[in-house]
Amino acid sequence: MALQTKMKEYRAKFDMNQGDLAKLVGVRRETIGHLEKGKYNPSLKLAFDIAKVFNTTVDEMFEYTNE
Repeated sequence: MALQTKMKEYRAKFDMNQGDLAKLVGVRRETIGHLEKGKYNPSLKLAFDIAKVFNTTVDEMFEYTNE
């Protein structure tokens, strides 16, 4: 199973770059890049923090797929 994320789409909607999001959730920009590329799975707290920034749910932001 692979974790898919809509972070890049949401960042575009909110006119936000990886660095902006990283600053808001307290991680490095590289962490956001790794999350978007599927190289890293977020902690539960980080997943909730990211969803909160975009006023959405963790279920909407992240999804497991059969890849």
